[in-house]
Amino acid sequence: MEYKKEYDNVFDELVERGYFEQATHEEVKDLLKNEKVTFYVGFDATADSLHIGHFIQVMVMMRMQAYGHRPIALLGGGTTLIGDPSGRSDMRQVMTKETINHNAQCFYEQLKRFIDFSDGKALVENNADWLLDLNFVDFNREIGVYFSVNEMLKKDAYKNRMERGLSFFEFSYMLLQSYDFLELYRKHGTKLQMGGSDQWSNILGGVDLIRRKEGEQVYGLTFKLLTTADGKKMGKSRNGAVWLDKDKTSPYELFQYMRNVDDRDVEKFLLMLTFLPTDKCKELGSYKDERINKSKEILAYEIVKLVHGKEDADAALETSKALFADGVNTDNMPTKEIDKKLLEEELGLLSLLTISGLTKSNGEARRLVKQGGISINDEKETDPTIIINEDFFNEEGEMIIKKGKKNYLKIKLV
Repeated sequence: MEYKKEYDNVFDELVERGYFEQATHEEVKDLLKNEKVTFYVGFDATADSLHIGHFIQVMVMMRMQAYGHRPIALLGGGTTLIGDPSGRSDMRQVMTKETINHNAQCFYEQLKRFIDFSDGKALVENNADWLLDLNFVDFNREIGVYFSVNEMLKKDAYKNRMERGLSFFEFSYMLLQSYDFLELYRKHGTKLQMGGSDQWSNILGGVDLIRRKEGEQVYGLTFKLLTTADGKKMGKSRNGAVWLDKDKTSPYELFQYMRNVDDRDVEKFLLMLTFLPTDKCKELGSYKDERINKSKEILAYEIVKLVHGKEDADAALETSKALFADGVNTDNMPTKEIDKKLLEEELGLLSLLTISGLTKSNGEARRLVKQGGISINDEKETDPTIIINEDFFNEEGEMIIKKGKKNYLKIKLV
């Protein structure tokens, strides 16, 4: 990681780079300036890969560690069984313990690429270790008595769900996350919990629980969620979430996703998702017209380099440039393999677009083709009834589909 600290303390850096949302106490700045703090960030294991939205949490952890603070990555092997209602309009899908354990291990393997866990410089914990064997009555006698239902129902995490229905299963999430903080405080002297702004209520619960149970002061700090200029959560592409696992979202796809962000988001994303100096981020983000496209290219390159390494970033950059030049370099292009037997069944263009994931339905594919939004092997195709046969493929059994101006996909026969 090429990273040079710019400030006297990490709190100032979190503020200047746009991460900071709010803290439970004004003393948090002095705490981070004068002490080396053990802090934790939680990750509920809802998938087998982190996504770009998680990368804000990862970047904060990396910056904190660079200033000498010790991160704990708390994997939610226990809380994922329930599901956090914060920011949700429906109940999270219930997952098996086996799936959750697998996902948590995948998270840890990814986190090791960014966080130094050697020699106790960072720790990993899984709240399944203390949550799954809790006795219901004992837990409520020890912990539940400190939580007011009236106060909990005033929290946005619950209030926003009341009309659609909130299960008792989900209602207990705040108690369990608060108990996590208590457990990590007792075990490691953890003084600070950090998380996205949607975790504010849960963090307050933990701070208050430790004050009541231990008579000690601990702290919470939230950072801003990764949102676009339109106010939407960052991280959704035409194929779904933008993952940090290259098998789910290729380095080239990640590059193109970041290359195509709104002009208004360039400065913010450079500040929050890269280690480029603050002044440089602001300079690049201030450009207009064609110069901003160069800034987007730098943004995309820096993020891919952080997530996947310089080699993959170089390859993604080369492919991106080639696609907008006279020749098309397909070596690093996203690829979809299809069974050549499909050609014997009169595979239509609309079906191919849907099978490949370029469109969600044949109806969407039809509209796109009629509007001139699809090119095959660099030739625009406007006939939605066309049948795909071997004539569309080169000697290597490959064809190139372009959706819109910038989304390319290589189809390969197997």
